[in-house]
Amino acid sequence: MGVMATAEAWPAAGQLFTVDDLDRMPDDGRRYELVDGVLIVSPAPGIPHQEVLGELLVQLRQACPRGLAAVPGPGVRMSVDTELIPDLVVIRQDQLAETRVTRSPLLAVEIQSPSTALFDLNTKKAVYERFSVESYWIVVPHVDRPELIAFELRDGRYQEVAHVTGGKPFRAQQPFPVEIVPARLVAGLLPG
Repeated sequence: MGVMATAEAWPAAGQLFTVDDLDRMPDDGRRYELVDGVLIVSPAPGIPHQEVLGELLVQLRQACPRGLAAVPGPGVRMSVDTELIPDLVVIRQDQLAETRVTRSPLLAVEIQSPSTALFDLNTKKAVYERFSVESYWIVVPHVDRPELIAFELRDGRYQEVAHVTGGKPFRAQQPFPVEIVPARLVAGLLPG
């Protein structure tokens, strides 16, 4: 298999992207996502983002019951023209053998960065809601005021169920009972 330039992976002029087009994108460190045939390209996450993600992953895996799994950064294919890459998902154990997540995760989490804030809170939230992802969390990793905003599906629409900051705990019940404290997620970013 040869190296392909991004432009070579693009569909013909006037056609929307499909998830099959994503498979032809180069492995160049960027994040390629697709929403209703529109390609969204963002830079790879930075080290602070990955540190917060790692801490959250550890906490979720420690609380995760048998039969479920917390997984960082999988492709989540919603349809032939929509695929997102959440920072973290909780899925059923039987989904671990798949190349991509093709059934709704129980939880999708985005670690917000300045460049993705509006996309995470608006577009991604709408897509996850449309795909019936039961819970959606947004972590805002500001060292001086970290936040966690949690949404859960109620009658097919997301309702905000928590918005905690700093040392205040979020006691999630979905997808399983776990306590997350935003300040603990950013503790590794603070000078020792």
